[in-house]
Amino acid sequence: MSPSELERVLEPEAMDTTEEAEGYDRMDHRAANASFSERLFELGATGHLLDIGTGPAHLPIMICERDQEVRVTAIDLAHEMLRVARRNIVASGLEDRIELLHGDAKQLQLPTASFDGVYSNTILHHIPDPRPFLREAARLLRPAGVLLIRDLFRPRDEARLKELVELYTVGCDDYQRALFAASLRAAFTPEELREVCNECDLAAAEVVVDSDRHVSILLRASPRHGR
Repeated sequence: MSPSELERVLEPEAMDTTEEAEGYDRMDHRAANASFSERLFELGATGHLLDIGTGPAHLPIMICERDQEVRVTAIDLAHEMLRVARRNIVASGLEDRIELLHGDAKQLQLPTASFDGVYSNTILHHIPDPRPFLREAARLLRPAGVLLIRDLFRPRDEARLKELVELYTVGCDDYQRALFAASLRAAFTPEELREVCNECDLAAAEVVVDSDRHVSILLRASPRHGR
């Protein structure tokens, strides 16, 4: 893969306005979320999972609907996102299996090694320095547990960025298209993530390009921990 010619341009760390939360909730992430959920269970996810940066809670709802034994603690920094997430969880009838907490991904007030699986979807690009977040994810994961951190990756050039926006924002309004373009511009490259993992107790993790716009950091469940 060619290195990106684009300079990384940071996004706000929290999407904490009503417009941002409601706009993100309305975007159709079903295909990407289904792919994420499929990969999570392929890796051996089970038991008590931690969702870091849950946004409107689309993923924990999908995951709990798929597996009746799974419980999810879902965390977000943005109060507006948590408001939307709470509404969606109540509508799904899954309040007894999805716990919502307010928290900062870089410093979570949770016990070490307390989750069978830790996952996050598209929050890395919101964090200026991913190292504290990745160290927290590694700290909270039980030995031999499942880790799946997926995000966008920064395109190689401006032309490719525009191509991806045109391809994946069909039917979206101008605000939603701008959100997606800004996220791509704020994302890391796979090469950058590999270097960061090596510094964050995640040298054993795989860094895998999943699609034309997604990259994942992952650890598989060991035979004694998985299903």
